[in-house]
Amino acid sequence: MGRRTGWTSALRETVVRSAVGRGVAVAVAFCVASAGLPGTVARAAGAADVPAYAFDRDARGVTAADGTADAVRLEPGTTYRSALGGSGKAYYRLELDDASNAYVSVTAVPRAGAALASGDGVKVSVRNADGSSCSFDTVTVGASRDPHPVTAWGAREILAGKGLCQEAGTYFLVVERTETGTGAGQPWELELAPVSEPPSAGGAGATGVPEVWDSATPAPLVADPVDRPGGGGFSGATAVGQGVWRDEIVPGQTLYYKVPVGWGQQLYAAVDLGSAGTGSGFVVPALDLTAYNPVRAEVAGASIGYGGTRKSASLPPLPPVRHANRYAPTDPARSLRFAGFHYLAVYLSGHVAERFGEGPYGVELRVRIGGTAQAGPGYEGRSVPGGLFETGARSGQGASADGRGGAGAGAGGAMTAVAVGGVGTGSALLLVLGVWTVTARRRASAQIRASAQNPTA
Repeated sequence: MGRRTGWTSALRETVVRSAVGRGVAVAVAFCVASAGLPGTVARAAGAADVPAYAFDRDARGVTAADGTADAVRLEPGTTYRSALGGSGKAYYRLELDDASNAYVSVTAVPRAGAALASGDGVKVSVRNADGSSCSFDTVTVGASRDPHPVTAWGAREILAGKGLCQEAGTYFLVVERTETGTGAGQPWELELAPVSEPPSAGGAGATGVPEVWDSATPAPLVADPVDRPGGGGFSGATAVGQGVWRDEIVPGQTLYYKVPVGWGQQLYAAVDLGSAGTGSGFVVPALDLTAYNPVRAEVAGASIGYGGTRKSASLPPLPPVRHANRYAPTDPARSLRFAGFHYLAVYLSGHVAERFGEGPYGVELRVRIGGTAQAGPGYEGRSVPGGLFETGARSGQGASADGRGGAGAGAGGAMTAVAVGGVGTGSALLLVLGVWTVTARRRASAQIRASAQNPTA
């Protein structure tokens, strides 16, 4: 298969600069962005141009401190961009009350082309003022040893029966590289996303996790695939509902989608990787599918090898989303504690290019929502950012009568975004170019009339 075709950055710049009027330029830029065409790219050694991780456009740049004394304060609801050196620890400060839960996700982006070991990654912890650990999480690049985005999280939770980290005061987010001895002098970029969850009405509520739930794997979703370009990062994840969503991916790239999942509902997801046109051999691991909850904490994942023929990876059956799941001893149940947008990340190993070419490769994401929507716990106050753990009309998802689901199968407000993103790329471009042409002709006519009226001008 050939390399992805589309507008080059030079052509995009020419079109935007040539467009008549600022509004047309913005519209053209919008169409280019909506089409999922290449933007900023990072070139890995011996590989095709790979779209880089798309950091939040509104992220605020902060410098990590090497100790607690100078740690910069992170505010819930604000996304930050920082960097982590090859050694040492990065400190950030949190000021927390004694009622709300605080979560901070850390997405680390290794330098493109870096030579990594499977144990290279990041360790994230939240500590109180005395240095005691409230939580810790470690994530690595894994067996592929590819430089790609990895996400870990830290938490300060108010939980019944927990002794440490329950009081108001100063806490610290600590981020460090896992010790493998590779790439010690190469900094990794970081995206930090702190959020706050208000206490539930009536106190802790149920603390027992239901042991019985539907753990059967549903029949594969049968639907016609709909073109839906994946996003380049969490902040730009493409909203989808139940259905089959199609895109292309190049080795080394990660695609991000988000799916609204209500209280009591279950998320099922699988991804199909299309056949290669050339090459031979086998790549292990080749394709990863990872689910994250609304605070970007990993829920579950699946990984498969690739030998050039169509392959599929499916998440294991996941329990329903329940507030009480936070008391579960292990994941995935423990992470399925919030309603709201859950993320799906699809990653194709850069090693696929070595065996089967630079691509792009066709991928189909199959999403199904099961279970019965239920009322939430009722929060005393609002999350920061607002609406993070809400779905509203979006929770009423389900397959249509023919089992297809798709864009019309519920999803309310979320699917409004999907519909906007799903406007045919060709139609959108034709619409904008049509406006551009008409505007240009009118301007040209006006200039001709002006010249006729004032020949000396």
